[in-house]
Amino acid sequence: VQLQASGGGLVQAGGSLRLSCAASGRTSSVVAMGWFRQAPGKEREFVAVITRRGGMTSYADSVKGRFTISGDNTKNTVYLQMNSLKPEDTAIYYCAAGRYGPTPREYDYWGQGTQVTVSS
Repeated sequence: VQLQASGGGLVQAGGSLRLSCAASGRTSSVVAMGWFRQAPGKEREFVAVITRRGGMTSYADSVKGRFTISGDNTKNTVYLQMNSLKPEDTAIYYCAAGRYGPTPREYDYWGQGTQVTVSS
């Protein structure tokens, strides 16, 4: 499975961005797709995840009410709509595919990452 993430950029605090992650290859083995992020000097942390069947979602507490994850199975694509962005959301955002869960070890496939920078 190959993952291609896009949509990052520079935005002012309070603004919005939409990330996309397109999956290709043997996607039939993928149960869920999620987003993680990693800020400089910090560990990679869970952001959100969605199951491919049923669309069950889960979010990190830090993004609940501001971020929305959604998926389009016809396009094998997952989206992360990020609203009310804060400077602390600044990080490299990684798309991941695998099993459903909040830890990196549950995901077998990773995208290349896309930079999100929120200025104050």
